[in-house]
Amino acid sequence: MSMSATKTDTVDTYFGTPVADPYRWLEDAESPETKIWAEQQNAKTRSYFDALPGRDELKRRITEKRDHPVRDLPEKKGDYYYFNVNSGLQNQPVLCRARNLDDASPETVIDPNELNPEGTTAVTATSFSHGGRLLAYALSENGSDWCTVRIRDLKTGKDLPDTIEWCKFTDLTWTPDDDGFYYSRYPEPGSVAPEDEGNFNRLYLHRLNTTQEEDELIHERPDDKELSFGTTLSDDKRWLILASWKGTENKSRLYFRPANSNDEFRPLAAEGDAYYSFIGNQDGVFYLYTNSEAPNGRIIAVDPNAPERGNWRDVLPEREEVLYYPKLIGDRLAVAYMKDARHRLEIRTLDGKLDGTPDLPEMITIQGLSADKDAGELFISYTSYLTPLTIVRWRLEDRKLEPVFVPEGGLDPEQFETVQVFYPSTDGTRVPMFITRRKGLEPDGSNPALLYGYGGFNISMTPSFSPANALFVEDGGIYAVANLRGGGEYGEAWHQAGTFGNKQRVFEDFISAAEWLIGNKWTESGRLAIMGGSNGGLLVSACLNQRPDLYGAIICQVPVTDMLRYQKFTVGRFWTSEFGSADDSEDAFRTLLAYSPLHNVQERAHPATLITTADTDDRVVPLHAMKYAATLQEAQLGDAPVLLRIEKDAGHGLGKPTSKLIEEHADIYSFLYEQLGVNK
Repeated sequence: MSMSATKTDTVDTYFGTPVADPYRWLEDAESPETKIWAEQQNAKTRSYFDALPGRDELKRRITEKRDHPVRDLPEKKGDYYYFNVNSGLQNQPVLCRARNLDDASPETVIDPNELNPEGTTAVTATSFSHGGRLLAYALSENGSDWCTVRIRDLKTGKDLPDTIEWCKFTDLTWTPDDDGFYYSRYPEPGSVAPEDEGNFNRLYLHRLNTTQEEDELIHERPDDKELSFGTTLSDDKRWLILASWKGTENKSRLYFRPANSNDEFRPLAAEGDAYYSFIGNQDGVFYLYTNSEAPNGRIIAVDPNAPERGNWRDVLPEREEVLYYPKLIGDRLAVAYMKDARHRLEIRTLDGKLDGTPDLPEMITIQGLSADKDAGELFISYTSYLTPLTIVRWRLEDRKLEPVFVPEGGLDPEQFETVQVFYPSTDGTRVPMFITRRKGLEPDGSNPALLYGYGGFNISMTPSFSPANALFVEDGGIYAVANLRGGGEYGEAWHQAGTFGNKQRVFEDFISAAEWLIGNKWTESGRLAIMGGSNGGLLVSACLNQRPDLYGAIICQVPVTDMLRYQKFTVGRFWTSEFGSADDSEDAFRTLLAYSPLHNVQERAHPATLITTADTDDRVVPLHAMKYAATLQEAQLGDAPVLLRIEKDAGHGLGKPTSKLIEEHADIYSFLYEQLGVNK
């Protein structure tokens, strides 16, 4: 089913090897040719979905499944608890506050839905002043990583005139006396070469009621333009901690100085050998998390008067489980550990002794921890494949766990279950996989199955709830998630086992998961779909190239597919610490060329494939999806559709409005239902 796009004779030569790039013209998003081609693709995709008999009913059911209130973790500031609430179908969650958590009608603080009728303005960061009077918050438009920072007076409900621009992924750290905050920003577009708009990050101090032009430059490193910066204030407000890192590599450096000074920053953990983060301080001692000499993580105590490595003291040494999430609450540590991609929580004293184990369910992800030191309470949010985000409170003194928010709309554990299996990869490595299904489902080889994976950037695929996946399981589907190498499920060693020249192992882990599901009669190749997004889009497109016989359908979301040129666009250069770069060495070029999805498409009958992207995605630019779609469509010798879906006014997924998510899920799942024969 060929739908050919214009091909040009563009060729690049890498280390003496010519590589054709016939769809290079699609990299220019603004050209009339690209826009016409994209519109034609969208029209073709839309007509496919509009003709699907079950799509409208599926959309109605997904909408119904989502139509339940959702709350996230409360944060105590001053007299109020602050938390986000979505009544169910609101495009964006609303920031609310209440004096008591059981207040049925909390007060609205910021409602992004009122800022933009399209629902594409999102609050992407918040930071309360210490006294709780002011809130610095970041707004993002159309899913962009770029944001604008505003300040709201929580007493009057009005914004101050201050506006901060050119920020991306910034911390907002208030000064000890609440008269301003530290933030990081990038150069104003036009002041540097376009390829440097994501370089030269700088740390500034903004004072209230002044313009951004007056902000004080606190720290910059023009000699190393790829560094990014963030700050934290110590719990006693005496110290300002500075962190610096490069891109997405799992390494960082820490420095510190007295908070009310302009002194030079002193090294705290500045060797750049590993990842370090400041957890907090108590009684003059700093507590840091690090994976230095501990790939699974440990917590150390550092005396700011003698911060040299030789004086560091282990508080929680490395263990077999991965230390996933530490939180300091006065003289206690709440520590989430991950074993086989599932989380459990321990409360420890500062000398490392166990002080309590909140009795949380088994197959969960601890999404967040929020502490009110003065009240001696810890809020925990968790989710699973069966349960939407749930909030509980742990009281430190009496070690009691009590519910705060119990969601509706999950899967009934009497009827459905998540089990964990371990399967061998090609090289014999034991890889875990979660399988969620109806209880009593028979392994007779006929069940529709959806296999999800990611496998990169030290990100762990732990249990989480999705209304659309829950619907698929209710309709007799099997939802499987494989914990591939490249993720963080077993610490930094597991991550590194899927990077650079090891990337092929990640694809083999995923292909082996598909083979295990088929071999154990849970499904068959014609009824198995694979799905992944971003680095997971790279995963599924590479696995489609390598084993097209294994799948009945592919959902490839916001993918990275051009592994020879990815580093040239927006934040792509951040990923060279994961993949390597074809510009750097012949070895790296050969490794990348061997699996690059764009460069390994062959003419043959491919299974049905849906590729999704968004026109304003500034993380993984749409050219990856577009060039891959054009290449795959030209190479398709079979009858199965190869479709490209380009979302308008949306980015990589950040702050995507509910209405767009429902439309997108209705498309994706009606495609899956059609191709896998669900409900037929």
